[in-house]
Amino acid sequence: MNVIWIVADTFRRDQLGAYGNQIIHTPVLDALAARGTRFDNHYACGFPTMPTRADHHTGQWTMCYMGWEPLPDDALTIAQILGEHGVHTAAVIDTPFYTRGGMNYDRGFQSYFNVLGQEGSVTRAAQIGNHESRDVVADWRKESDRCVARTMTQAGDWLEKHYKDEFFLYIDTWDPHEPWDPPAYYAELYQPDYDGSVIQPPYAYWHETEDLTERDLETAFACYRGEITMVDTWIGYLLRKVQNMGIEDDTAIIFTTDHGSFFGDHGGLLGKMHFAKRPNGKLYFHGDPDSAWEFSPLYEELVHIPLLIHVPGLAPGSYDGFSAALDVMPTVLDIMGREIPSHVQGQSLLTAMRDAKQPSARDFAISTIPFANPDETIRSVDNFERPMSASQVTTVTSGDYSFLYSMDPGRSQLFHLPSDPGQQSDIISANMGTAKELHQLLLKFMRDTNVPQHLINSRLELKM
Repeated sequence: MNVIWIVADTFRRDQLGAYGNQIIHTPVLDALAARGTRFDNHYACGFPTMPTRADHHTGQWTMCYMGWEPLPDDALTIAQILGEHGVHTAAVIDTPFYTRGGMNYDRGFQSYFNVLGQEGSVTRAAQIGNHESRDVVADWRKESDRCVARTMTQAGDWLEKHYKDEFFLYIDTWDPHEPWDPPAYYAELYQPDYDGSVIQPPYAYWHETEDLTERDLETAFACYRGEITMVDTWIGYLLRKVQNMGIEDDTAIIFTTDHGSFFGDHGGLLGKMHFAKRPNGKLYFHGDPDSAWEFSPLYEELVHIPLLIHVPGLAPGSYDGFSAALDVMPTVLDIMGREIPSHVQGQSLLTAMRDAKQPSARDFAISTIPFANPDETIRSVDNFERPMSASQVTTVTSGDYSFLYSMDPGRSQLFHLPSDPGQQSDIISANMGTAKELHQLLLKFMRDTNVPQHLINSRLELKM
């Protein structure tokens, strides 16, 4: 059995028709869900971009021992394991951080394609709001120039040469990550009078939404939804090639993401992270070593993520047990009939796909920034060392509850998801017993995964 694993960055679960959205146009992914398994309680582990990729590639809780940094020398990746067992492994990537700045996430792939697009090699910087960014192509001339289009085209080109091999093809596209600037006809699906504006948080900054109008937020969301439809379109291009090559019955398809994004949720949040300010109220510049990562509230919009898996021969359905990002790696090994190494901490989901009544291997989900104490630093994008604040949260989701734990007094929150799926009403004060149980579950998880003791000690209290 072959496997194609597709990761689309910053793809909100609630922006898929397969998960109940009646506005979005995602016919390809909806069809994939209809013939495969839709995982209804799938959660991110490490956050944001590269910590999730570390979880994906190793099948381990990497946020317990590393930040946004190269894989450790002894980390065994899925590509290495499959390659050693005779599988042709390939990766097609336009996400810019896999090999930049000493990163080594190409490890083990026999064929590796870095599709230029969201890269620093462009000839001139793009203007994003009031800032320039060399992580963004300045001019998209046509749809086929976009990241997802070029990436899916490259993946299809590779398949033309290797479709008769036993293969593992890993595809990672930056779309629908910001900048949210799809071709106008995609944005117009969701805002018919779209005027071409690009409204979004610049890279690595917190865009304060009090300066944005309701129209601005609507425009940002319309453009984001347009990018989602564009991603769906180009995934369709690739899956049609799979069908035309006659390998549809021998190829499993996996679709997921790393995290979501806010679009005016929770009182006007936009983006996914909050960086600290200088005493004069101005934001630190990107790359300033004193630019503290103050707060990323890991609500459902960020960490409750989509996972769709189609394995030929298995009946379609849905699974409501908990699953986590690190579970995808052992699932791929299981689908391809390879042994799962003992060091892998993720759990294969293949049994759940065969029988949706099977209990989950886990009864909770942990989603977090890589663990660090206040004023400690963690490695961040492009090797910057980010100081952390006490406000930073870890989210524990278990049963009907979502518990956002913060070391900062008064910042922890508790939500009852069945009655409050939008997490609007914090009930922690009236439900301290439940909050304490979930806090203890977090501490047990940290001990079980060998998180350093000084990081556990700083989280022993639930400070109200």
